[in-house]
Amino acid sequence: MKKARLGNSGLEITKVGLGTWAIGGPWLYGWGPQDDNDSIKAILESLEAGVNWLDTAPIYGFGHSEEIVAKALSQTSVKPIIATKCGIVWSKTVQRETRLKTESIIAECDASLKRLKVDVIDLYQMHWPDPDEDLEEGYEAMAKCVKAGKVRYLGVSNFNVEQMKRAMKIHPLTSLQPPYSMFRRDIEDDILPFCKKNNIGVIVYSPLQKGLLSGKFTPEKIAALPKDDVRHMDSNFKPPLLDVNLKIIEQLRQIAKQNGITPAQLAIAWTMRNPEVTAAIAGARREGQIKETAPAADITLSKDDIEKIEEILKARNGISKK
Repeated sequence: MKKARLGNSGLEITKVGLGTWAIGGPWLYGWGPQDDNDSIKAILESLEAGVNWLDTAPIYGFGHSEEIVAKALSQTSVKPIIATKCGIVWSKTVQRETRLKTESIIAECDASLKRLKVDVIDLYQMHWPDPDEDLEEGYEAMAKCVKAGKVRYLGVSNFNVEQMKRAMKIHPLTSLQPPYSMFRRDIEDDILPFCKKNNIGVIVYSPLQKGLLSGKFTPEKIAALPKDDVRHMDSNFKPPLLDVNLKIIEQLRQIAKQNGITPAQLAIAWTMRNPEVTAAIAGARREGQIKETAPAADITLSKDDIEKIEEILKARNGISKK
């Protein structure tokens, strides 16, 4: 599987990594019930497929995702690069609270190390720049974790250009993790050029738009999702935008078919057509899923295919804005 150096770090990561948002199980922004044995099998399968890095976060299932990652890794001799996050906490009464105070960040780092059962976190990312006024304090605390030998490199997620500039004044910024897909392209205007200029790696999440671009959804399948599945809150999964999306996905399916690949592989490969994108995160909840998406790391779309896709997406933008 193709690899690329992540920004200014010494990390060589595969072009597709495994995301563990869904395997955290139920929480405020969860994906419904999840079988832990399925999760462990999916993680092990990703390593067998050649994926060399895992992305997780404490808030995914209130620590459960990190714990499952540790259980899976206890069953293999493979030692992947581990990326986790900080800045979102929870309690018995609060499901989600953003907090960037020094004491909180350091406590989060220690808790993640314990749950993951590792001595050092390879990439530690600020999950959200919220509260904005505490961004500097939070990032300084993360830098202290590096100096203490608990973390190797620092990254951020969901930051804009100005927020990245503020962080860079404190400690070298290795990577940005933004959402990016055929249906969400706002990072193309200023964020990707800024990252390229400053040698900041870009790891994109939700390249399949929460699974929609896999081409496996129908209105009936969406309706049957568990009530606590986060996708019920996403306008892309609701009419009238859903109707538009499904028509567009059917056109994309034809391009995938012509190339002998799946719609999911097409969607992920499309995000990496841009050299500023270092790698993409592909989620998996059971065996077979990452085995399908991981090969996208080695797929290079032709100029003709990219142009065809662009025309299809332009039509979507025109329809969705009416």
